[in-house]
Amino acid sequence: MTVFKYIVTITLGYIFGSVSFSVMISEIFHKVDIRKRGSGNAGATNMARSFGLGAGLGTMLGDMAKTALALLGGYFILGTPGMCIAGAFCVVGHCWPVFYEFKGGKGISAGAIIALFISWKLLAVIAAVFLLGAFISKKVSLGSLLAALTMSIAVFFITDTMSFRILAVFTSVVVLYRHIPNIRRLIRGEEPDFKLPRKKKRAK
Repeated sequence: MTVFKYIVTITLGYIFGSVSFSVMISEIFHKVDIRKRGSGNAGATNMARSFGLGAGLGTMLGDMAKTALALLGGYFILGTPGMCIAGAFCVVGHCWPVFYEFKGGKGISAGAIIALFISWKLLAVIAAVFLLGAFISKKVSLGSLLAALTMSIAVFFITDTMSFRILAVFTSVVVLYRHIPNIRRLIRGEEPDFKLPRKKKRAK
């Protein structure tokens, strides 16, 4: 019975994570797969760059909601360990979704909700680091990288719960791995600044 619960928790987390709001929103409202636009990433930043702030926020909120549901479902099944297992596999599903050819996002929105469920203090710390890094550099990717690194360190000062620590480090590692192309561009000085798309002027 316990093994069955673990299987259900893992499956639940991965399936929830595999729901890609960026792909759904881009295909429904803009008639194009976001993975064929901009950076090709199925995440909130590329959505905002390609279709505007509303599309980016919608994607972010959807990704946060699915992660929260996965965490709550895992907690209902196996308590705190189940929440952490579901959260970890939700991140995996988000980055490598079974429904979308295993081409997903980079785990930022999912990571933010995971941080909140661990401790609001952890979320506050990484949010501050993200905003500061992104604002100064004008590069969302750099803010995301700094936030991920901070999460993997700050969690050890905020909680003694080992499953939370493992989840935070795992999430950070996945986020950093997904940002390898960005890291390479940052090193070469080729990473673009974050800019919203310009509104097309109406013909008079």
